[in-house]
Amino acid sequence: MGEASAPEQTGLLYLSVAYRVRRVLDQHMTASGLSLARSKVLGVLAQNGALRQAALAQKLGMAQRSVTQAVESLARDGLVGRTADPADGRAKLVSLTAQGSAVLAASAGTGEHVLRQIFGSLDREQLASLEELVKVIDGAANGAELRTSGQEF
Repeated sequence: MGEASAPEQTGLLYLSVAYRVRRVLDQHMTASGLSLARSKVLGVLAQNGALRQAALAQKLGMAQRSVTQAVESLARDGLVGRTADPADGRAKLVSLTAQGSAVLAASAGTGEHVLRQIFGSLDREQLASLEELVKVIDGAANGAELRTSGQEF
C-alpha cells in the first residue's frame, strides 16, 4: 500500500466517484424514460400518496420553486395529477398517475440494475466495509452541517 492520503484528497476522490456513479445512473435511468431527479419526485409520491407541493418539497429537501417546476413538467407528461385539496381549496394535491407508477417501476428497475453492476464488483466484505465507511462519513457530514449552520468560514 502507498502513503496514506490526506483527508481532503480522499474527500475529493469520494466526491468525484460519487458524481460519476450518479451521472452513470442518471444516464441509464433517463434512457429508460425517467431521470434520477424526476424519479425521486415520483418515488416520494408513491411512498406517501398525494401531497401538497410544499410537503413534497420538504420531503425532497428541495426549494418549493424547483418542485413546482418539476411537478408542472411531470403533469405535462401525464405522470402526476393535481387536484384541489379538500381541506383547503386554494391548495393543490399532487398524486402519482397510473402512467407515473408504470414509468417509475421501469426506471427503478434500470437504476437497481446499474447499481448492482457497479457495486456488485465488490465482494461481500468490501461491500460491508464500504457501507460502514459511508455511515461514518454521513455522520461526520451531519456533524459538520450542524456545527457550521449559521456560521461562515
